Amino acid sequence: MRVIVDYDLCESNAICMQIAPDIFEVRDDDFLYVLEEQPADDRRAALEEAVQRCPKQAIAVEN
Repeated sequence: MRVIVDYDLCESNAICMQIAPDIFEVRDDDFLYVLEEQPADDRRAALEEAVQRCPKQAIAVEN
């Protein structure tokens, strides 16, 4: 699976980082960074929760 972020929609509110800090990080520059673009399958549940809870629907998962 692959993490896709629409940076035009992303507000860098860090909800995804709270759910999956090993995959997402909002740095001091207030931008979201994807730390693991192709996470292991055991991270699927956390990644899907991050997708669902993103208030701007800026995150997607490509299989």
